[in-house]
Amino acid sequence: MTPGRRTLGSPPPARLRGYPAPGSSGGFTLIELLIVISIIGILVTLAQPYYQRAVTAAKEATLKEDLFILRDVIDQYYADNGKYPQGLNDLVDKKYIRRIPKDPVTGSDETWALVFFTDEQGQQNGIFDVRSGSETIALDGTRYSDW
Repeated sequence: MTPGRRTLGSPPPARLRGYPAPGSSGGFTLIELLIVISIIGILVTLAQPYYQRAVTAAKEATLKEDLFILRDVIDQYYADNGKYPQGLNDLVDKKYIRRIPKDPVTGSDETWALVFFTDEQGQQNGIFDVRSGSETIALDGTRYSDW
């Protein structure tokens, strides 16, 4: 039999069966790695704005829910006590809520903007409403402090 020739029943050489040829490493070339890294970078760059928008939308949904709960609790406090609470801590002290929620936009429970009820004489008689303390613009174009 001549070297380099195969007979009909002999197995194919290793390089034809998907194995690296003898003496080669079988790894990726630098160019192949750079192309893959470039493609991943492009995909990350394209996905980032959608990710940021999703994070902002989640914060807005949380803010809406927190405002709804705080306003509902203030109304319950007024119905039970006949007056509005003097501070958000009154709601916690009387067990209307477990804790004051953090404003998801500012990340603090100290930044809530309190709207006080004023009577005919101009005196403030407790918290009537709660708003976000952030002046940032929402996705719909309004300010969070106007919600």
